[in-house]
Amino acid sequence: MSPDRPPVGALFRRFRERLAAGADRAPDDRAAEEDAAGSRAAADRHADRATGSGAGVARSDAGAARAGLAQPPRDVAPTDRRRGGGRRKGGGEQLTVPPAEFTSYYGRPVLKAPVWQWDIAAYLFTGGLAAGSSLLAAGGQLTDRPALRRAGRVTSLAAVGASAVFLVHDLGRPSRFHHMLRVAKLTSPMSVGTWILSAFGPAAGVAAIAEAAPWLPERGVLGVGRRLLPPVGHAAGLVAAATAPALATYTGVLLADTAVPSWHEAYPELPVIFAGSALASGAGVGLIAAPADQAGPARRLAVAGAALELWGAHRVENRLGLLSEPYTTGRAGRLLRAGRALTAAGVAGALVGRRSRVLSVLSGGALLAASVCTRFGIFHGGVASAKDPKYTVVPQRERVERRRSHPEESVS
Repeated sequence: MSPDRPPVGALFRRFRERLAAGADRAPDDRAAEEDAAGSRAAADRHADRATGSGAGVARSDAGAARAGLAQPPRDVAPTDRRRGGGRRKGGGEQLTVPPAEFTSYYGRPVLKAPVWQWDIAAYLFTGGLAAGSSLLAAGGQLTDRPALRRAGRVTSLAAVGASAVFLVHDLGRPSRFHHMLRVAKLTSPMSVGTWILSAFGPAAGVAAIAEAAPWLPERGVLGVGRRLLPPVGHAAGLVAAATAPALATYTGVLLADTAVPSWHEAYPELPVIFAGSALASGAGVGLIAAPADQAGPARRLAVAGAALELWGAHRVENRLGLLSEPYTTGRAGRLLRAGRALTAAGVAGALVGRRSRVLSVLSGGALLAASVCTRFGIFHGGVASAKDPKYTVVPQRERVERRRSHPEESVS
């Protein structure tokens, strides 16, 4: 330690004396001194800018030190106080966020689009056709119209068989359908649908086989079958008709239960659309296969199905806001517009051509084609909404803004 420097204790005592002297001074005196020190520092900086020498910088630092103000390091940029803490009213620059670009994350979409192909869309149609045809057959059975009953039962069996083929083709192996029967989960539309299909299929099959009873001989073992099949077929036909509404609508619930935006948001309308489409397709079978004098239930079924289908399609195209767009553009829009036109033409032809066999057949074909277009249009509309990120991001942001604007609604 140098002998010229004062001891550490003396330095500490001087520091405490200066602190005590500063505390004893009046606040006005300290403020005046700080103002004077600030003025001297400003004058030093002005002189430094004028001369360009480093002496001004030293004087500025010295003045700031006398005023008790700490200077930031020279190599650190001063911070902008407007970015921290609270926001001043009417002051500061408003930072704007650029418009969002709906792109994928590392080349991947926000949602994984359904891997289902055309076979699932065909499954939706054939399932509805089987349900509508069984209801048509029950109507013919209860009103003693054998041609209508026969056409409905045979078509129902053929359609449910095709549904099983399409479903197994999508699953890849028949054993996967069998494995679905190991559990029954009411909260899973897929599990419930598997059991509905398992109950409907055998009943529709027995009812259709019963139509072959008149071809059996009257005597022998086959004669017993000829006498027993009609009553068994009647009971099976009623069982199939009882489960038909669930078979027609569960696929709509299944689609709405997914995360696909335009399917999920249309959960109230999809079962209604599929129910109407099933009724219209069953009516089309009756108009094609039954004579005009027996097609009365088919015409009434066509009117009811068309009303439900057109109402539901109008809702999904107008109620969902941005999520209605996939149903009105592209392939889905073309299919749904064609479905509406064919449905209207089929119903008009069924009502006008009550005594015309040709017009009834054309009307039935139009109703069947309309059901195909509707099912495929709904299918492609949902797939399109899953592929475009904006149908996922924009509704989420809108829901967040609504919660911020109306917090009491989110709490309730």
